[in-house]
Amino acid sequence: MALGRVAWADLLGDSKSQAPARLPHFAPKAKRIIYLHMAGSPSQLDLFDPKPTLARFQGQAMPESFTAKERFAFIKGTPKVLASPYTFAQHGESGQWISELLPHTARIADKLTVVRSMSSTQFNHAPAQIFLNTGHHLIGRPSLGSWLSYGLGNLNENLPAFVVMLSGQFGPSGGASCWGNGFLPSEHQGVRLLGGAEPILYLANPDGVTREQRRLELDALADINRGTAERLGDPETLARMAQYELAFRMQTEVPELANLQTESRSTLERYGVQLGQPSFAANCLLARRMAEAGIRFIQLYDWGWDSHGTGPNDDIVTSLPEQCRRTDQACAALVEDLDARGLLEDTLVVWGGEFGRTPMNEERDGSKFLGRDHHPHAFTMWFAGGGMRPGTSYGATDDFGYFPVEGAMDVHDLHATILHLLGIRHEAFTFQHQGRSFRLTDVAGRVIHELLA
Repeated sequence: MALGRVAWADLLGDSKSQAPARLPHFAPKAKRIIYLHMAGSPSQLDLFDPKPTLARFQGQAMPESFTAKERFAFIKGTPKVLASPYTFAQHGESGQWISELLPHTARIADKLTVVRSMSSTQFNHAPAQIFLNTGHHLIGRPSLGSWLSYGLGNLNENLPAFVVMLSGQFGPSGGASCWGNGFLPSEHQGVRLLGGAEPILYLANPDGVTREQRRLELDALADINRGTAERLGDPETLARMAQYELAFRMQTEVPELANLQTESRSTLERYGVQLGQPSFAANCLLARRMAEAGIRFIQLYDWGWDSHGTGPNDDIVTSLPEQCRRTDQACAALVEDLDARGLLEDTLVVWGGEFGRTPMNEERDGSKFLGRDHHPHAFTMWFAGGGMRPGTSYGATDDFGYFPVEGAMDVHDLHATILHLLGIRHEAFTFQHQGRSFRLTDVAGRVIHELLA
């Protein structure tokens, strides 16, 4: 296989699909990332950003100075202020403000770096999720995980560099484009792991085919593909060869990696995992195992945070607390488990949605349920480990939680800061495509040094 890799590199020659040399640019603080994406977007005003002013103006019309030229996803007419029905308290020596809905997250307050001044340019789910993951709201750009797979490779050549797991009733609105490779070679796209006995479809050999026979088949196929690559010069032929070889190596490691029965009862209980039942909690435990095994980028999508208030299945009184109960314990357990195993220091954990929620009640079609519309101007994300400064609160919003007034941070800043933690200068990390240099941060982005340890 080593000779094969040399041959593929030789076939590529000066092709732009080669991984960039001299990465990382400097010594990284983080080696890997676990990204917990709460698809649909949690309400920051009910979880992390308390606003007493909303209680004083509860039920009154939102001041027109905020809404006069605003374009909402669903709100019609004059929206009314909606205060949070939940209490907040400061936790830990750092005094992080956290809602009663997140008691387990409150327990790790001093390990967290909380940013309350995030913003996006997109106010609908699919483009916002694609923007958050790729740096552009239109389909076709590489995702963050794909950029890291391309630039840094993996820590374990027997496993993919970029793995994706889903929980909740649906996947993210942006679909597979959220973990797509875009114009990078296809070997860098995210590999989705499924729950159950077969975490990756078609990874096992067909009945009656031994591992030795499969090796002979792949060798024969590689001979054919090498000839095709020499004739046509298409780097995707080489990418396919690499994927075949990776799948062959994965056959020996993935089944054991995905087997949670080897975990102790106390560990399962700490995460809230029920064996045999796919869940966000199980995915968090799998993420810790993958971090230990050397996977570079592990991304979990949990659907169900779209709190519009059209009924009990999407309001902030019934649905939001249920979402918190499903995820809060496992998020805290993951951070604590990584810390106890000495992995948190060089593992960056990221938590957040694609945008925030409005400080007004949506009241779609006269609904009496409490809910909030999409809000791109301000939302909260938290981070742990990987070179972030623990116990830090960064940024602030106005009295209504509508706009950032301190420490504004956008998606390009987020990407620039993450790349910096991995030892990459975002301005210098580019890929030639269609006659120009593309980068994850497009033509923007700044590293937020105040967040760094």
